[in-house]
Amino acid sequence: MSKVEVDIEVLLKAEIKKTSEHIRELKESTQPIEPDCAIGRVSRMDAINNKAINEAALRKAETKLKNLQFALSNVNDPDFGKCAKCNSQIPIQRIILIPQSRYCVKCAQ
Repeated sequence: MSKVEVDIEVLLKAEIKKTSEHIRELKESTQPIEPDCAIGRVSRMDAINNKAINEAALRKAETKLKNLQFALSNVNDPDFGKCAKCNSQIPIQRIILIPQSRYCVKCAQ
């Protein structure tokens, strides 16, 4: 295993941990809004809107976590770091910024 592979594996594990913690926080903020809670109608609508935003963020974070876990399971694969579409090498900077990315910049657009 090369130094780059080890660094990417560490990066993936750290990002998985961070994303998992973010998911826990989002799950807490997407709990149902109690109808008997003594808040005004405008405040209730604001709370419902915030809940919807947090639910969308939760879905996005869960997708990211699945992609990170997939990337971690394939980090030792000889094809890791190659674009799933054009098979060219994904620049290491892109892997560092978006470790779950399976596409090069050109194919991701």
